[in-house]
Amino acid sequence: MPKPTDDSIRARAHQLWELAGRPEGRDDEFWHEAKRELSGDGAVNAEESSETFTE
Repeated sequence: MPKPTDDSIRARAHQLWELAGRPEGRDDEFWHEAKRELSGDGAVNAEESSETFTE
């Protein structure tokens, strides 16, 4: 699987952040989760991972 680009990671991290209710101060969490997912080590779908980040 090809390495994800910063743009694709940024877009997925933003999606995860929105799904989690836009919490403040957790940028790194969403970035790392998005990178993990896009690298092939992540959740199967958006709903699975979004539960990880709910407040």
